[in-house]
Amino acid sequence: MYPAELVKPMREDLTNVGFEELHTTEAVDNAIAKEGTTLVVVNSVCGCAAANARPGARMSLQNAKRPTNLVTVFAGVDKEATDKAREYMIPFPPSSPSMALFKDGELVHMLERHHIEGRPAELISENLMDAYNEHCS
Repeated sequence: MYPAELVKPMREDLTNVGFEELHTTEAVDNAIAKEGTTLVVVNSVCGCAAANARPGARMSLQNAKRPTNLVTVFAGVDKEATDKAREYMIPFPPSSPSMALFKDGELVHMLERHHIEGRPAELISENLMDAYNEHCS
């Protein structure tokens, strides 16, 4: 587990643009069960989360269509919530950072770490926006 003071700015990178932090398995279940579209970002302390994942997620919100709900869990911090979120992402193996788009509780789009690492934030943002345009109202 990482110290709270270390991850605070990494959490705020997403919460400052409207993501809700999920800290419990119940919160994850409730978020996934919501009607509409829900983007789940598995946040991380790694460099690719800072350079690519979080900026890409933020930039993707500048799209005309966007998810109804924005939530995040933090790998290495909120273990139970992260594990629960990853259960919903099966058959994809656990990775962090990662991003999953759900529509009415069904996984419809997934970005694994290997889709994020080494790719610019703009490319990640475009990938997410394409998914929003297909699945979001």
